[in-house]
Amino acid sequence: MDPLFSSGLSVSVVVVVLLKVVVVFVFLLIATMLMVWFERKVIGDMQNRIGPNRAGPWGILQTLADGVKLFFKEPLVPDRADRRIFRIAPYLSFVPAFLVFSIVPIGGVFKEGHQGTIHVLGHDTFVQLADPPIGILLALAMSSVAVYGVMLAGWSSGSKYPLLGSVRASAQMVSYEAALGLSVATVVLVSGSLRTHDIVAQQSQGLAHWAVLLTGVVPFVVFLLAGTAEIERPPFDLLEAEQELVAGFNTEYSGIRFALFYLASFMNTITTSAIIVTLFLGGPDGPAPIGPPLLWSLFWFFAKLLVFLFVFVWFRATLPRFRYDQLMDLGWKVLIPVSLGWLLVVAGLRIANDRDYAFGQVLVVALVGAVVLAVAGALLAAARRTAEHRRELDAAGAPIEGADV
Repeated sequence: MDPLFSSGLSVSVVVVVLLKVVVVFVFLLIATMLMVWFERKVIGDMQNRIGPNRAGPWGILQTLADGVKLFFKEPLVPDRADRRIFRIAPYLSFVPAFLVFSIVPIGGVFKEGHQGTIHVLGHDTFVQLADPPIGILLALAMSSVAVYGVMLAGWSSGSKYPLLGSVRASAQMVSYEAALGLSVATVVLVSGSLRTHDIVAQQSQGLAHWAVLLTGVVPFVVFLLAGTAEIERPPFDLLEAEQELVAGFNTEYSGIRFALFYLASFMNTITTSAIIVTLFLGGPDGPAPIGPPLLWSLFWFFAKLLVFLFVFVWFRATLPRFRYDQLMDLGWKVLIPVSLGWLLVVAGLRIANDRDYAFGQVLVVALVGAVVLAVAGALLAAARRTAEHRRELDAAGAPIEGADV
């Protein structure tokens, strides 16, 4: 629990909470603006273009100019739209992105007996907006709420193409939540806590204790891929279909409501990167050679965050978009089985460690787990080959053996 509330609720405690809310909100808005500029400039460099260079030095104010333009545009509402739901839907996408970042520890010293706290207005508090007991489950819950924003935006528009786009996007988000949750469960199993503060503290003992290594890298890769699909970033941006030539679920939106969806998309990129850093890479953990360790913790957190933001931009600039069947195959037939199997292996090894099994017993557990995973993988591969063969026969119009005529 955040030590800020250990002495009860007072005026100074409320002031500290409000101050943290304002700091996090302003930081996310500024970071989102810079992320839009960063993506444009990096993709421009990768494609041998200049990118934005008119508004401000190096075009850094271009996002602000676009925001001002969208703010003063007329917010159109289609005649057949459900007006109340149409207006609420953008906030159901924007607010969850902000709430997810609220549980991320962005700094703090966790080594040599320190608990990652700072002193503000006479109170000790964590360098994060909130540390609820449910911890990382809040991030998964907010990702589920964001599905409603997408689905209701398409349904309330009163048009077929936004509805098709929202159904496609909702199915994609729901499909990858399972793999996302299983990879998170592996981290929780290793750290022994749902609180993000405890997860970071457990990893602060050094590089060898980072969850990316303790969990065997596989959950990290699964989370990165599933997270990319969950926030609908390229190459999983199936919100827009090539044959439709429209923007997907937000086709009918304009003005500030369209800007909210746009901001939510880039804010989700920032929050997903922050969650990856928190769960797998020690959060603000890192060496502090000289100077205040708190400043070094902030530096290491934002340095790791910037690396993943660059990776997401790199994906967008270089990878072709998946087909929808490829997207669903990857989620249901690859990521979910792999993450579930790996979770069972890690659970078996943790039980063996807790019960002080001898090395030979641990080796037996690992071998049995490997055999089970190999058999399951072979059965799944055989099922996929059979399904592909049936599709090929069906496309060719040939009769399928064993099928009813």
